Amino acid sequence: MELDYKAIGTRIRRLRKELGLTQQTLAEYANQEPSNISHIERGATKLSLPTIVNIANALGTTVDALLCDSLEHARSPFEAEVFSLLEDCTHQELKIITNTMRALKENLRNT
Repeated sequence: MELDYKAIGTRIRRLRKELGLTQQTLAEYANQEPSNISHIERGATKLSLPTIVNIANALGTTVDALLCDSLEHARSPFEAEVFSLLEDCTHQELKIITNTMRALKENLRNT
C-alpha cells in the first residue's frame, strides 16, 4: 500500500491551524525547517518515521491520527474526528447530520 502523503499533509495543516500555530512555530516544535513543513503539508515530500513522530508530538496527536487515511484498520481516529465535529452542534444540527449520515451510509452500502 502506498502512503497518501497529500492526506497526511492535509491533516497536519488542519491540526496546525486548529491549534493556531504557524508553519514556523510547528517547525520549531517538531525540529524541522519551515520549508519542510510547507512541503509536507502540500504532500510534496515523503516523511521519515522520526519526522512524523516529531510532528505528531508537536501537534499533541498520535501518529495513527495523521496516517489514518493510509491505514486499513484505523477506526478510532475517524471516530474521534466525527465526535470532535459534533461537539458544538445544536440539537437541530445533530438531527440533520444524523439523517445525512444515515442516508450516506445506506447509499454507500447499496453501491
